[in-house]
Amino acid sequence: MVTDLPRTKPSKWKALRPLLALSAIALVPVATSAMAAVDSRTQDDLARFMNVFMTVRANYVEPVDDGKLIEGAINGMLASLDPHSSYLDIHDFDNLKLQTDGEYGGLGLTVTMEDGAVKVITPTQGTPADRAGIKAGDYITKVDDQLIYGMTIDEAVDLMRGKPGTPISVTIVRPGRDKPIELKLVREIIDLKPVKWTVEGDVGVITIIGFSTDTGKDVRAAISGITKQLGHAPTGYVLDLRSNPGGLLDEAISVSDVFLNSGEIVSQRGRRASDIERYYARSGDQANGLPLVVLVDAGSASAAEIVAGALQDQHRALVMGERSFGKGSVQTVLPLTADTALKLTTARYYTPSGRSVQEGGIAPDIRVPQLSDPDYKSRPRFREADLRRHLINEKSVKEDVLEDDVKDDPRFSATAEELKAKGIEDFQMHYALETVARTARAGKLATAQGKR
Repeated sequence: MVTDLPRTKPSKWKALRPLLALSAIALVPVATSAMAAVDSRTQDDLARFMNVFMTVRANYVEPVDDGKLIEGAINGMLASLDPHSSYLDIHDFDNLKLQTDGEYGGLGLTVTMEDGAVKVITPTQGTPADRAGIKAGDYITKVDDQLIYGMTIDEAVDLMRGKPGTPISVTIVRPGRDKPIELKLVREIIDLKPVKWTVEGDVGVITIIGFSTDTGKDVRAAISGITKQLGHAPTGYVLDLRSNPGGLLDEAISVSDVFLNSGEIVSQRGRRASDIERYYARSGDQANGLPLVVLVDAGSASAAEIVAGALQDQHRALVMGERSFGKGSVQTVLPLTADTALKLTTARYYTPSGRSVQEGGIAPDIRVPQLSDPDYKSRPRFREADLRRHLINEKSVKEDVLEDDVKDDPRFSATAEELKAKGIEDFQMHYALETVARTARAGKLATAQGKR
């Protein structure tokens, strides 16, 4: 269950929405005229494919369904391109609807397949998986004592989903741990409300777990709610984008626009030099220029990286945490029939300064380790660069950039036990809140000195 959920035509698939940095999409039908344009070498290759198809069909040990052979060939073709291009059959569309409707019975995991094993990309905050302590990079090996190694991703996801309120046991293998971890969970309605907010001291905390419809509107409402609860404007904000797998491009633009007064937010560039679209902020920073810290980690992907990159490049926010996931590609849905389509990578996106986050991700201004996580140092990070056949950044990403988040920072040496004794359950958030408070105090001091 990769998190790409594309936009489809509004009639039959009205409930579906684009995820992971998809633009307002043009539906491109497969043109039969393209077949006439293939050269003789391509015709020879197609003839070779048909020869293999007919040979398998005639000689395999058991009768084989023609449709199964063709679908397998299509999946193999798309899998040879990149991790985010795929063929969407009816079952895939049902899964998309479940996710984009924002409500289903399950655990709240985003997973992918790696060498026949189910690997966790990220757990969604506040879900059974998150509360049970499942981490990005964990491998799920068993569901209800049934070995799922070698299953397809759809088969594994189907086992994890189910009627809300029903129990489920999962076995987790975590790199750095000697023994598997046995967990018992209860499936819940996964109601993906994208925005949550709280007030910590005098600081407003806005958490975005995904970019779905009205996320920008909800962030604006959060700012109003924070001011109303305090009775005055806060000293600043923390925008928490950790473990956010992405979402709608237009909502990423809308969220960025909440905190920007002008300037470019993001651009996307396709195969041809002329295929460039740019998106800009409108006048009016709803946060009134108050100090802003953006938290990211290895699970912050795509649309989340658009927001972090825009606010960082425009010098509007201080980005903290870990280097982000590094998914800088755009997928487009190309309908084939009423029930099937191709999800094809068609463009890369770039931050206002012209950076592509593909592979390298967004590097934080201040790298803050999650010291309150006892597995932080031993748990490997899983990112776009770890996916097979991932798109290569046009400007090569240096190896030391990809490894920078494993270096120790002498400023951060406390253990999880020491932090817990001080009542600090989330060190990254704690540090972000302190930074906003310090920045606000420094700003007031500078203002007071300027009036003298």
